[in-house]
Amino acid sequence: MEKLIISACICGAEVTKEQNPNVPYTVEEVVREAKSAYDAGAALIHLHVRWDDGTPTQSKERFQECVDAIRKECPDAIIQPSTGGAVGMTDLERLESTDITPTPEMATLDCGTCNFGGDDIFVNTDDTIVNFAKIMQEKGIKPELEVFDKGMIDTALKVADRKGLLNHPMHWDFVLGVQMTATVRDLVYMAESVPAGSTWTATGIGKTAWDIAAATIAMGGHVRVGFEDNLYLSKGVLAKSNGEMVAKAVEIAKLLGRPVATPAEAREILGLAPLK
Repeated sequence: MEKLIISACICGAEVTKEQNPNVPYTVEEVVREAKSAYDAGAALIHLHVRWDDGTPTQSKERFQECVDAIRKECPDAIIQPSTGGAVGMTDLERLESTDITPTPEMATLDCGTCNFGGDDIFVNTDDTIVNFAKIMQEKGIKPELEVFDKGMIDTALKVADRKGLLNHPMHWDFVLGVQMTATVRDLVYMAESVPAGSTWTATGIGKTAWDIAAATIAMGGHVRVGFEDNLYLSKGVLAKSNGEMVAKAVEIAKLLGRPVATPAEAREILGLAPLK
Protein backbone atom coordinates (compact mmCIF):
# COMPACT_ATOMS: atom_id res chain seq x y z
CA MET A 1 0.00 0.00 0.00
CA GLU A 2 1.46 3.37 -1.02
CA LYS A 3 2.20 6.11 1.47
CA LEU A 4 -0.68 8.28 2.65
CA ILE A 5 -1.10 11.82 1.31
CA ILE A 6 -2.81 14.05 3.85
CA SER A 7 -4.54 17.13 2.45
CA ALA A 8 -5.55 19.95 4.77
CA CYS A 9 -8.57 22.02 3.74
CA ILE A 10 -7.79 24.84 6.12
CA CYS A 11 -10.70 27.26 5.82
CA GLY A 12 -13.22 26.68 3.01
CA ALA A 13 -15.70 29.33 1.97
CA GLU A 14 -18.70 28.70 4.18
CA VAL A 15 -17.60 27.96 7.77
CA THR A 16 -17.30 30.90 10.16
CA LYS A 17 -15.64 32.02 13.37
CA GLU A 18 -19.06 31.90 15.01
CA GLN A 19 -18.97 28.15 14.48
CA ASN A 20 -15.33 27.79 15.52
CA PRO A 21 -13.25 30.85 16.47
CA ASN A 22 -10.12 29.24 15.03
CA VAL A 23 -11.37 29.37 11.42
CA PRO A 24 -8.88 31.59 9.54
CA TYR A 25 -9.87 34.72 7.61
CA THR A 26 -6.83 37.02 7.48
CA VAL A 27 -3.61 36.27 5.63
CA GLU A 28 -1.81 35.82 8.94
CA GLU A 29 -4.45 33.38 10.17
CA VAL A 30 -4.38 31.42 6.91
CA VAL A 31 -0.60 31.08 7.18
CA ARG A 32 -0.90 30.02 10.82
CA GLU A 33 -3.32 27.24 9.90
CA ALA A 34 -1.38 26.11 6.84
CA LYS A 35 1.82 25.86 8.89
CA SER A 36 0.09 23.98 11.70
CA ALA A 37 -1.18 21.42 9.17
CA TYR A 38 2.15 21.19 7.34
CA ASP A 39 4.12 20.75 10.55
CA ALA A 40 1.76 17.97 11.63
CA GLY A 41 2.21 16.02 8.39
CA ALA A 42 0.03 17.47 5.63
CA ALA A 43 1.74 17.38 2.22
CA LEU A 44 -1.01 19.32 0.45
CA ILE A 45 -2.80 22.53 1.42
CA HIS A 46 -6.22 22.91 -0.22
CA LEU A 47 -6.77 26.64 -0.28
CA HIS A 48 -9.75 28.95 -0.24
CA VAL A 49 -9.18 32.57 0.74
CA ARG A 50 -11.26 35.20 2.51
CA TRP A 51 -11.25 38.92 3.03
CA ASP A 52 -10.46 39.95 6.59
CA ASP A 53 -14.16 40.04 7.50
CA GLY A 54 -14.57 36.41 6.42
CA THR A 55 -16.20 37.06 3.05
CA PRO A 56 -15.03 34.43 0.54
CA THR A 57 -13.21 35.70 -2.53
CA GLN A 58 -11.49 34.32 -5.61
CA SER A 59 -9.42 37.48 -6.07
CA LYS A 60 -6.13 36.52 -7.70
CA GLU A 61 -4.40 39.24 -5.68
CA ARG A 62 -5.64 37.73 -2.42
CA PHE A 63 -4.67 34.23 -3.55
CA GLN A 64 -1.23 35.48 -4.56
CA GLU A 65 -0.74 37.14 -1.18
CA CYS A 66 -1.77 34.03 0.73
CA VAL A 67 0.20 31.58 -1.42
CA ASP A 68 3.37 33.69 -1.20
CA ALA A 69 3.02 33.91 2.58
CA ILE A 70 2.33 30.18 2.98
CA ARG A 71 5.29 29.33 0.76
CA LYS A 72 7.65 31.17 3.13
CA GLU A 73 6.57 28.94 6.02
CA CYS A 74 5.86 25.71 4.10
CA PRO A 75 8.41 25.83 1.27
CA ASP A 76 7.78 22.43 -0.30
CA ALA A 77 4.06 21.96 0.37
CA ILE A 78 1.72 21.37 -2.56
CA ILE A 79 -0.60 24.37 -2.53
CA GLN A 80 -3.86 23.59 -4.33
CA PRO A 81 -6.13 26.59 -5.00
CA SER A 82 -9.85 25.93 -5.10
CA THR A 83 -11.76 26.88 -8.23
CA GLY A 84 -14.99 26.09 -6.40
CA GLY A 85 -15.07 29.50 -4.76
CA ALA A 86 -18.44 29.99 -3.11
CA VAL A 87 -22.06 29.55 -4.13
CA GLY A 88 -23.12 32.29 -6.57
CA MET A 89 -19.70 33.11 -8.05
CA THR A 90 -19.27 33.21 -11.84
CA ASP A 91 -17.00 30.82 -13.74
CA LEU A 92 -14.50 33.56 -14.59
CA GLU A 93 -14.43 34.71 -10.97
CA ARG A 94 -13.81 31.16 -9.75
CA LEU A 95 -10.90 30.68 -12.18
CA GLU A 96 -9.00 33.71 -10.90
CA SER A 97 -7.27 31.47 -8.36
CA THR A 98 -5.33 29.83 -11.22
CA ASP A 99 -3.94 33.15 -12.48
CA ILE A 100 -1.26 33.42 -9.80
CA THR A 101 2.51 33.15 -10.26
CA PRO A 102 3.98 30.59 -10.43
CA THR A 103 1.11 28.64 -11.99
CA PRO A 104 -0.33 26.20 -9.44
CA GLU A 105 0.69 22.56 -9.71
CA MET A 106 -2.88 21.48 -8.98
CA ALA A 107 -6.34 22.99 -8.65
CA THR A 108 -9.78 21.58 -7.96
CA LEU A 109 -12.27 20.91 -10.75
CA ASP A 110 -15.85 20.33 -9.59
CA CYS A 111 -17.60 17.79 -11.79
CA GLY A 112 -21.31 18.48 -11.34
CA THR A 113 -24.07 20.56 -9.85
CA CYS A 114 -25.25 19.72 -6.34
CA ASN A 115 -27.46 20.93 -3.52
CA PHE A 116 -25.57 22.60 -0.68
CA GLY A 117 -28.47 22.74 1.79
CA GLY A 118 -31.53 24.96 1.94
CA ASP A 119 -31.85 26.82 -1.35
CA ASP A 120 -28.08 26.91 -2.06
CA ILE A 121 -27.16 25.27 -5.36
CA PHE A 122 -23.54 24.82 -6.42
CA VAL A 123 -23.77 25.06 -10.20
CA ASN A 124 -21.32 23.27 -12.49
CA THR A 125 -22.80 22.77 -15.95
CA ASP A 126 -21.24 20.47 -18.54
CA ASP A 127 -19.91 23.57 -20.32
CA THR A 128 -18.35 24.82 -17.08
CA ILE A 129 -16.58 21.50 -16.53
CA VAL A 130 -15.28 21.41 -20.11
CA ASN A 131 -14.08 25.02 -19.95
CA PHE A 132 -12.34 24.56 -16.60
CA ALA A 133 -10.67 21.36 -17.85
CA LYS A 134 -9.52 23.10 -21.05
CA ILE A 135 -8.01 26.05 -19.18
CA MET A 136 -6.23 23.79 -16.68
CA GLN A 137 -4.83 21.65 -19.47
CA GLU A 138 -3.56 24.74 -21.30
CA LYS A 139 -1.87 25.98 -18.12
CA GLY A 140 -0.37 22.61 -17.20
CA ILE A 141 -2.39 22.36 -13.97
CA LYS A 142 -3.30 18.86 -12.76
CA PRO A 143 -6.98 18.86 -11.77
CA GLU A 144 -8.22 17.25 -8.60
CA LEU A 145 -11.61 16.02 -9.79
CA GLU A 146 -13.97 16.90 -6.96
CA VAL A 147 -17.04 14.66 -7.00
CA PHE A 148 -20.00 14.60 -4.64
CA ASP A 149 -21.74 11.49 -6.03
CA LYS A 150 -21.27 8.66 -8.54
CA GLY A 151 -22.90 10.62 -11.38
CA MET A 152 -20.14 13.22 -11.21
CA ILE A 153 -17.54 10.52 -11.83
CA ASP A 154 -19.44 9.57 -14.98
CA THR A 155 -19.58 13.21 -16.05
CA ALA A 156 -15.82 13.60 -15.64
CA LEU A 157 -15.18 10.42 -17.62
CA LYS A 158 -17.43 11.70 -20.39
CA VAL A 159 -15.30 14.84 -20.62
CA ALA A 160 -12.15 12.70 -20.67
CA ASP A 161 -13.44 10.33 -23.34
CA ARG A 162 -15.14 12.81 -25.67
CA LYS A 163 -13.05 15.92 -25.26
CA GLY A 164 -9.62 14.60 -24.38
CA LEU A 165 -9.26 17.29 -21.74
CA LEU A 166 -8.58 15.09 -18.72
CA ASN A 167 -5.42 13.02 -18.75
CA HIS A 168 -4.87 9.64 -17.16
CA PRO A 169 -4.01 8.78 -14.47
CA MET A 170 -6.65 11.01 -12.88
CA HIS A 171 -6.78 12.18 -9.28
CA TRP A 172 -10.17 12.31 -7.56
CA ASP A 173 -11.56 13.79 -4.37
CA PHE A 174 -14.70 12.10 -3.02
CA VAL A 175 -16.69 14.57 -0.90
CA LEU A 176 -19.21 12.49 1.01
CA GLY A 177 -22.01 13.72 3.23
CA VAL A 178 -23.25 16.64 1.09
CA GLN A 179 -25.27 15.05 -1.70
CA MET A 180 -24.33 11.39 -1.24
CA THR A 181 -24.34 9.75 2.16
CA ALA A 182 -21.01 9.28 3.91
CA THR A 183 -20.90 5.54 4.57
CA VAL A 184 -18.23 2.92 3.98
CA ARG A 185 -20.58 1.31 1.46
CA ASP A 186 -20.70 4.51 -0.58
CA LEU A 187 -16.96 5.11 -0.23
CA VAL A 188 -16.26 1.63 -1.65
CA TYR A 189 -18.75 2.27 -4.48
CA MET A 190 -16.99 5.52 -5.41
CA ALA A 191 -13.50 3.99 -5.22
CA GLU A 192 -14.55 1.09 -7.45
CA SER A 193 -16.07 3.50 -10.01
CA VAL A 194 -12.89 5.37 -11.01
CA PRO A 195 -10.49 4.10 -13.70
CA ALA A 196 -7.72 1.70 -12.79
CA GLY A 197 -4.52 3.55 -11.97
CA SER A 198 -6.34 6.57 -10.53
CA THR A 199 -5.37 8.08 -7.21
CA TRP A 200 -8.11 9.28 -4.88
CA THR A 201 -8.68 11.25 -1.74
CA ALA A 202 -11.82 11.17 0.38
CA THR A 203 -13.42 13.32 3.03
CA GLY A 204 -16.55 13.09 5.13
CA ILE A 205 -18.45 16.23 6.04
CA GLY A 206 -19.15 17.06 9.69
CA LYS A 207 -19.73 14.16 12.05
CA THR A 208 -18.77 11.62 9.37
CA ALA A 209 -15.25 13.02 8.94
CA TRP A 210 -13.34 10.58 11.11
CA ASP A 211 -15.28 7.47 10.04
CA ILE A 212 -14.50 8.23 6.41
CA ALA A 213 -10.89 9.11 7.23
CA ALA A 214 -10.29 5.77 8.95
CA ALA A 215 -11.99 3.77 6.19
CA THR A 216 -10.11 5.66 3.48
CA ILE A 217 -6.73 5.08 5.11
CA ALA A 218 -7.49 1.36 5.53
CA MET A 219 -8.59 1.08 1.88
CA GLY A 220 -5.41 2.64 0.51
CA GLY A 221 -6.86 6.00 -0.47
CA HIS A 222 -5.62 9.41 0.61
CA VAL A 223 -7.34 11.60 3.16
CA ARG A 224 -8.51 15.20 3.49
CA VAL A 225 -9.18 16.82 6.85
CA GLY A 226 -9.64 20.39 8.00
CA PHE A 227 -11.98 23.20 8.97
CA GLU A 228 -13.64 23.34 5.54
CA ASP A 229 -15.16 19.91 6.10
CA ASN A 230 -15.34 19.49 9.86
CA LEU A 231 -14.84 21.74 12.89
CA TYR A 232 -14.53 19.05 15.57
CA LEU A 233 -11.65 16.91 16.80
CA SER A 234 -14.13 14.56 18.45
CA LYS A 235 -17.78 14.69 19.44
CA GLY A 236 -18.45 18.03 21.12
CA VAL A 237 -14.76 19.06 21.08
CA LEU A 238 -13.92 21.90 18.70
CA ALA A 239 -10.55 21.57 17.01
CA LYS A 240 -8.07 24.23 18.03
CA SER A 241 -6.27 24.10 14.69
CA ASN A 242 -6.03 22.27 11.41
CA GLY A 243 -2.79 20.85 12.77
CA GLU A 244 -4.71 19.02 15.47
CA MET A 245 -6.84 17.31 12.83
CA VAL A 246 -3.85 16.40 10.69
CA ALA A 247 -2.15 14.96 13.77
CA LYS A 248 -5.22 12.80 14.43
CA ALA A 249 -5.13 11.54 10.83
CA VAL A 250 -1.43 10.72 11.27
CA GLU A 251 -2.21 8.76 14.44
CA ILE A 252 -4.96 6.78 12.68
CA ALA A 253 -2.52 6.04 9.85
CA LYS A 254 0.07 4.78 12.33
CA LEU A 255 -2.49 2.46 13.93
CA LEU A 256 -3.40 1.11 10.49
CA GLY A 257 0.18 0.74 9.30
CA ARG A 258 0.21 3.50 6.66
CA PRO A 259 3.34 5.68 6.52
CA VAL A 260 2.61 9.34 5.74
CA ALA A 261 3.96 10.85 2.51
CA THR A 262 6.26 13.85 2.50
CA PRO A 263 5.51 16.59 -0.05
CA ALA A 264 8.18 15.14 -2.37
CA GLU A 265 6.66 11.66 -2.09
CA ALA A 266 3.17 13.10 -2.62
CA ARG A 267 4.33 14.75 -5.85
CA GLU A 268 5.65 11.41 -7.08
CA ILE A 269 2.40 9.61 -6.20
CA LEU A 270 0.31 12.30 -7.93
CA GLY A 271 2.52 12.44 -11.02
CA LEU A 272 3.61 16.03 -10.43
CA ALA A 273 7.01 17.35 -11.41
CA PRO A 274 9.59 17.48 -8.60
CA LEU A 275 9.85 20.88 -6.94
CA LYS A 276 12.68 22.94 -8.40
